[in-house]
Amino acid sequence: MAFEWQHYQCRDFFDELIKQTGTPHKYAERIYSYLSQLSPEEMVAARNTAELAIKEMGITFTVYGDGSSIDRAWPIDVIPRTIAASEWRNIEQGLIQRVQALNLFIDDLYHKQSIIKDGIFPRELLDKSVNFRKQCVGINPPHGIWAHICGSDLVRDNDGTMYVLEDNLRVPSGVSYMLENRSVIKRVFPELFELVDVLPVNDYPSQLFDMLAAMSPRPLDLPEVVVLTPGIYNSAYFEHCYLAQEMGCELVEGRDLVVQDDDCVYMKTIHGLRRVDVIYRRIDDLFLDPEAFNPDSQLGVKGLLRAWRAGKVALVNAPGAGVADDKVVYTYVPDMIRYYLGEEMKLPNVETFRCYEEKHLKHVIANIDKLVVKPANESGGYGLMIGPKSTKKQHQECIEQIKADPRNFIAQPTLSLSTVPTLDGNNIEGRHVDLRPFILSSGESTYVTTGGLTRVALVKGSLVVNSSQGGGSKDTWIVEEE
Repeated sequence: MAFEWQHYQCRDFFDELIKQTGTPHKYAERIYSYLSQLSPEEMVAARNTAELAIKEMGITFTVYGDGSSIDRAWPIDVIPRTIAASEWRNIEQGLIQRVQALNLFIDDLYHKQSIIKDGIFPRELLDKSVNFRKQCVGINPPHGIWAHICGSDLVRDNDGTMYVLEDNLRVPSGVSYMLENRSVIKRVFPELFELVDVLPVNDYPSQLFDMLAAMSPRPLDLPEVVVLTPGIYNSAYFEHCYLAQEMGCELVEGRDLVVQDDDCVYMKTIHGLRRVDVIYRRIDDLFLDPEAFNPDSQLGVKGLLRAWRAGKVALVNAPGAGVADDKVVYTYVPDMIRYYLGEEMKLPNVETFRCYEEKHLKHVIANIDKLVVKPANESGGYGLMIGPKSTKKQHQECIEQIKADPRNFIAQPTLSLSTVPTLDGNNIEGRHVDLRPFILSSGESTYVTTGGLTRVALVKGSLVVNSSQGGGSKDTWIVEEE
């Protein structure tokens, strides 16, 4: 007996697979036809196969809590999230436009600050930015690129429109899970890949290496590229290992590197010191160099910023790029695109209220029970206050926090996030999703992953998709229409 898909409820939200009429979107017809022929037992067997593959492949993530850390198997749902290739091409162009403007904005802030002098971006926002690094003022990274790797989070609303929810420009993570999700689903449904023209994602490691190599200060055919990790206790350590292995690079910790008197960075090896050209760093700014930032850091490399400033090594992403990784700064991206590129935004922002503006603050306080309130610089779903899901006491506590530091908060409408059919026990139910594509910028070219990491809220009705908050993931299929 096959699943009774006609009972799948998708009438209240935009569903990525099935229209409100109960029939599949045209780009998803073959996937729907295949899945609708599977029995409940076959679907459960597919889930078991996926879980076994994840254990065999050692795909894990780390959850922190109560002073401890726990490694958990990566959660994946076997029903893929599907997007039409024609729509994706428009999204891709919007992401390229966005990242170009963000890089110009960051470079401007560390040099002339023209966007402030011309009255487009308020100086007080920069003065109160926790991610602006004065140590980086005047530095010129290759091609003016600061955010070489960006992970922008996208959400689809009830009307089918795709919006940018936020940009991740400091140390964006998750791409390894995008790649491993594809490997797992190929094991689970190999025959489905024969039926559907799914665009590939497996070129990302080579694209990443080429971008990193292009940043090398030395004109070498094969520059020395390393991945700098905080170590095994970091929540994304699996990803650090995975990407280093896929690119054929050394995975290093701060103690493995040293900056010499010539301002060059060297890696310690059993054969002596070897010069490093490019560092893909997965360490936050403040721990990167105890000489320039936090003097107590045991994770970074003393003198690293000095070597970067001297042009002897490339750092990806550049220190200071996080100045644009701020949910208040996010609201100015449409203005940045007009200012730097002379264009209108191709991929819209979610309507956002800036709590530091008195008019917006009054609206937020009056409608606190309808809005999602976010701290400007938190990530991983931490600090969220979802109005419709919170108590009056929580509303009041949130209002007090906002009043105490309005610069540090924004608010957005509670979106009706799109859903994807998800296996829940022996049933198929709609669960809300977002999407994180990854954009690589070298200054000469820009690459966007075909799809990205789809995160899914595994709890019924929940809008929180982060794995650290109990969310899961799906393989994302960009498919050519017939």
